[in-house]
This record gives sequence, structure tokens and C-alpha cells, in this order.
Amino acid sequence: MSKQMSAVAAWGVAPKGGRRTLRGMEVAAPGLHHLTAVTADPRANVGFYARVLGLRPIKRTVNFDDPSAYHLYYGDTAGTPGTLLTFFHWPGAPRGRVGTGQVAGIQLSTAEGSLDHWADRLRTAGFPAEADRRFGEPLVRTADPDGMTVEILACGQDPRPGWSGADIPSPHQLRGMAGAELRVREPGRTLRVLRELLGWREERAENGRHRLVAGPAQPGHWLDLVGDAGAEPGRPGTGTVHHLALRAADAGVSERLRARLASAGAAPSPLIDRTYFRSVYFREPGGILLEIATDGPGFLVDETMETLGSGLMLPPAYEAARSAIVAALPPLDP
Repeated sequence: MSKQMSAVAAWGVAPKGGRRTLRGMEVAAPGLHHLTAVTADPRANVGFYARVLGLRPIKRTVNFDDPSAYHLYYGDTAGTPGTLLTFFHWPGAPRGRVGTGQVAGIQLSTAEGSLDHWADRLRTAGFPAEADRRFGEPLVRTADPDGMTVEILACGQDPRPGWSGADIPSPHQLRGMAGAELRVREPGRTLRVLRELLGWREERAENGRHRLVAGPAQPGHWLDLVGDAGAEPGRPGTGTVHHLALRAADAGVSERLRARLASAGAAPSPLIDRTYFRSVYFREPGGILLEIATDGPGFLVDETMETLGSGLMLPPAYEAARSAIVAALPPLDP
């Protein structure tokens, strides 16, 4: 991603040929698609996200750029965009540091009245549970086995069902991503990119925190942009977010967004086939790696609804080396 990194200082934000906004246009990126973070211990990762939080393991595969390590996916019953957390396994990687130029952690949605259940469940499993509020919304904050901050927010308007395959009572199941917090040193240009190029709109601000929403403005459709000129830059590594993906309806929308970003001075990647979605990557002006991911084709292209997440699924280019890949990967089951 060196090309994207070199483009941070070149951002002009307004498209070449004049300033342009999305008023009257389609909502270009109408919500969150997935968040990808880094883990050092895939077995502990499965234990926390599948067995403690009760998310469905949607896909076991490998990093498409490094088949020696896992890429794990969690979500709802079908792996719906907006419910997805994914993790790169970086064996032996040092611990990262959360700072500017990063997504601060993971935010998940549950029903109002469920936070006492989650605080008790987390503590019983040996994880911290700290109560807090943001924009008046109550939440419980914990940390996963890699030290990643995970927040569970009580959300009153989230129609998404949880996954019923874990031992979480139906009223308390996690619904998917609530939002994401983007930390940058200077929020102005990032704010303009999100609004003018990607179609998000600012809903409110509080103590330097800007809440942006897209589409129906429900959980899974908001971002919090936080500026802190004096903070240290983040350091990639385990326990940090690698990138955040925004939704696009299809490859045609992704290509239009890619052209818009390039016109504004970014250096977006080509459209890349990730088997389960098509991706364009770019760094916004504050340095955070963002992805535009299509809603389809989805996770049923190589497994059935009943068997999702049960086998190691490899891209065709790696099938010939399956035996060697499997032998090198650590076991995930307890």
C-alpha cells in the first residue's frame, strides 16, 4: 500500500475541475461493510468473538496476500454487510499502539436494557467491563485477548437480528457493528472527504467528536470522527485495526467512487477480487486505510448457509498447496 501512503499529502479533496458535492446523487457509501483488525493468537480470537460475544464464525480462510496465516470472519447468520468483523493473523507481530491515523477499536450494537447482561457475561469470562456514555448513549467497554478496545452500545433503533446459534438469549444478542471511531490529527479534510466524496452527512458534534451518518442513520451507518492535534500517531500491530470498509452496492458504484477519489487527489487501488466482495483501497487525508467493499457476491459462493465457517476455504490459486497450508496453520479449536 505504499502508493496510497504517499498520496496522503497530495489530497486536494475537491474533484479536479471544480468543487462538487453529492447533493441529489445516490448515497455513495451508505454504511459500514466490515472492520479488519490484527490478532496474534487466532485460537484466543475465536474463543472471544465466537464463544464469549456469540458472533457466528462466517469464514475461515487465509490472508490472500500471505497464505501462511489465517483470515477469520465473524458476523450474523449470513455474514450481512455491516455485521462483519475480520481478523488478520500476524504470528509474532509486535503489539500495536492506538493513535491518530487509525480506527480506535470495535463498536458493536445490542438492544437497550442488555448492558447489564453483557457486563456480567464479560466479567464471568475473565474480561473487564467498564460502563461509559457517548452522545448520551450507554455502553460497556472491554478488551479482547490482543488488548483491542471493544465497546458494546445499547442501541434503541437497530432492526437487525442477532445470530441464534450461540448461547446468548435472543434479547441480548449482538446485532453487528454500531459504528467506528476515526482518530486523526486534523479532521477538516477527512470530514470533507466523507461528506463530499462518499456521501456521509454530519449529524451532530460534541467535544471535538463529529458524528457522521449515511443511509438510514441506524447502527451500522455511522462514523465518529475525532480530531486530536497533540496525539501520537498510531503504530500498526496486533490489537489494532488494520482497515475499515464502507459499503458499495456493486462494482459499478465502486468504480464511480474510485474515479471520484482519483479525481480528488487520492491514489485508490484498482478494483480487487476478494472472492466474497470486490474491494478498492485508499488512505483518507488523515492516514487511515479505508476500503470500499461491494455487498456481493457474499459468503455463500463456496459454502452453504448451514456450513458457513466450518471448513478452511482457500482461493483457487492456493488450492494446489492446500496440504502444506493446512499443516502450517495452528489449530483453532480448544
